Amino acid sequence: MNKFLNFKINKTAINKINSIITKHKKKLRIFIKGGGCGGIKYNFILTNIKKKNDICIIKKNITIVIDPISFQYLNGSYLFYYYYLEEAKFIIKNSNIKTTCNCGSSINFKNF
Repeated sequence: MNKFLNFKINKTAINKINSIITKHKKKLRIFIKGGGCGGIKYNFILTNIKKKNDICIIKKNITIVIDPISFQYLNGSYLFYYYYLEEAKFIIKNSNIKTTCNCGSSINFKNF
């Protein structure tokens, strides 16, 4: 656990992640990847792999794994899970974001 960690998760997201990782017996990895019209996208995968320098966020009964490069972009973020009649999705609210693309699927960061 990193002492400079500032990554929050709302209760609904914790419950959803818990149900997913319990079912699949894996950890959730969140990472950034180049792509989209804004430059960078958030990605989520299930994994059993934890690399030496990965940062683990442990809240309640869940473990989220973030690589150090992605963490510099995600530090200070808030993870939500929204579900509506027509869709359900994880959303990351991040104060480091400078702009988003029109479709909302990719982002560009301040000072990076």
